[in-house]
Amino acid sequence: MIKFLIEKEFKQLLRNSFLPKLILIFPCMIMLLMPWAVNMEIKNVRLNIVDNDHSTISTRLVEKIASSSYFHLVELPSSYQGALANIESGDADIVMEIPQDLERDWTNGEQAHILIAANATNGTKGGLGSSYLATIVNNYSQELRSEHPVNATGVYPSISLNTQNLFNPDLNYKLYMIPALMVMLLTLICGFLPALNVVSEKEIGTIEQINVTPVPKFTFILAKLLPYWLVGFVVLTLAFAWAWALYGIVPVGHFGVIYFFAIFFVLTMSGLGLVISNYSATMQQAMFVMWFFMMILMLMSGLFTPDRSMPGWAQVITDFNPLKYFMEVLRMVYLKGSGIADLLPQLGVLLLFTFTANVWAVLSYRKNH
Repeated sequence: MIKFLIEKEFKQLLRNSFLPKLILIFPCMIMLLMPWAVNMEIKNVRLNIVDNDHSTISTRLVEKIASSSYFHLVELPSSYQGALANIESGDADIVMEIPQDLERDWTNGEQAHILIAANATNGTKGGLGSSYLATIVNNYSQELRSEHPVNATGVYPSISLNTQNLFNPDLNYKLYMIPALMVMLLTLICGFLPALNVVSEKEIGTIEQINVTPVPKFTFILAKLLPYWLVGFVVLTLAFAWAWALYGIVPVGHFGVIYFFAIFFVLTMSGLGLVISNYSATMQQAMFVMWFFMMILMLMSGLFTPDRSMPGWAQVITDFNPLKYFMEVLRMVYLKGSGIADLLPQLGVLLLFTFTANVWAVLSYRKNH
């Protein structure tokens, strides 16, 4: 019996000429566009530099900053007030003021102060921009010390820093974002399609033909889930291929680990979609309810910001978010090469979500004879 129900689901899926194209095109567009749009780096920060010293040291510093890809040197105002006016008008993001006696203070071994003023309307841009600028100034200071290790007052003190970036030595944000985008892709495909499936049959009336048959509720829901389980694997495989072809990104661990966890995640999202469709009377209602849940699940999954950066009450909510755990799985497999033994906590939670969502889907389906 289930064989014919699954055959019916595939025929229904393929009968719609748009859905198969969406399943193929959607992963391509997400993997092609989103890694560039969801960029955690801040570049081309508009910068004004007020050079009150006009010395060799200050000129070299200006040139060093201007050559950085993180900053776009818009103007060299003659006064600090003029630079602030550019920030107020929106023509600049950060102002750096070099004091008048920078070179003299440096030569005499005195501490030189450089002012950085950032527009904090966009806190992320202002904070990271100031941090980048401070790093460039500190590196330049180290460079000057290496060129002039001794002056009239003695030896310059120096601190040497050795930094190790574990698992992502080049600090490539794509290695962090692309696995998370794969989770978002599976969520949208395997959440929305099942959510619209039962509702569409309600609207066109074919659900009544199923209701008058002796098909058990469990068999009916299982037949609804399995096609989208297969669709989820196709979408995930396409995402793997695009990540390799476009960005050269492959997991340090094994694909088999990801596919194993994907079984439970896809069944969880498909079950959630079927639960929403069971309670919805129209396609419009199902779409709005599903979109409401999708927005909350994605924004509170750690996709853009770590969940530990959220308030305590928000962290409690993320503990009930299946996206969070599958996202951890993909990032750990891609970056650390983790295996199933390392991911047992995530496996236990995903199994619980899978069981809960699908049992709820079966119990909430009302089969009227």
